[in-house]
Amino acid sequence: MSRQVGAVKAAGKIALLLLWTLLLLPAQAGALAVRSPLAKKLPVLYHRVNCRIIGIAVEVTGTPSAVAPTLIVANHTSYLDIIVLSALKPVSFVAKHEVASWPLFGMLAKLQRSVFVVRRASRSAAHRDDIALRLAEGDDLVLFPEGTSNDGNRVLRFNSTFFAVADQDVDGQPLTVQPVSIAYNALGNLPMRRSMRPFFAWYGDMDLPSHLWAALTLAPFGVRVVFHPPLTRESFGSRKAMALHCHRVVADGVASALTGRDGAPAQLQGAA
Repeated sequence: MSRQVGAVKAAGKIALLLLWTLLLLPAQAGALAVRSPLAKKLPVLYHRVNCRIIGIAVEVTGTPSAVAPTLIVANHTSYLDIIVLSALKPVSFVAKHEVASWPLFGMLAKLQRSVFVVRRASRSAAHRDDIALRLAEGDDLVLFPEGTSNDGNRVLRFNSTFFAVADQDVDGQPLTVQPVSIAYNALGNLPMRRSMRPFFAWYGDMDLPSHLWAALTLAPFGVRVVFHPPLTRESFGSRKAMALHCHRVVADGVASALTGRDGAPAQLQGAA
């Protein structure tokens, strides 16, 4: 694809994304205001259409937990992870507090009822309680226990502090935790080369607008999402043991998806 054609396509995608956002934003705000069940369903529709517009083909293996609530712990490669996971089931995210003040993205995060946390040791107990409160309401939450985003080729160490909420019961039952792997593994109809993943992985000091523009200029790309078997703290002797297990499972899932070792996907959603 020539640079000029890519730029035209990227501009068209941005225009469609903005139009779609403007159309659905008032409906989501209204649903939240009146506590309508649509407040959980509209974000799924919103992000599924976003996947179509951007050109994200999502391959799903495994089965999302049917237990409500479930705490999803996943590797974090890009802001694109938000779109991909939100297109699969009703979820909210645990996000750093700075996101709340970002133009547009902060507003969208609030409309999806993200839980914003300040990553300081002195605030960890308060944030654990905030997350536990949302889980007690029956909401599925997504947590990225790496504490930052990665380069798409590896999964960073999981911080066991993020698993503190799993120590608490929900309605007298141990909290269900589901590890999930996210791997950007295809570009067009070909496997994505290692050198191409920085166009989709957003990490370090990358500028968000220019990174998004570059991603949109490229051909449609594929993401594999692997839902691993759910678990509870009862299977582990400590929070650290749970974090290590989840990291190993998620990292193995990413490695398998990137190398194509695990067979055909069970489900296909997103870009044609």
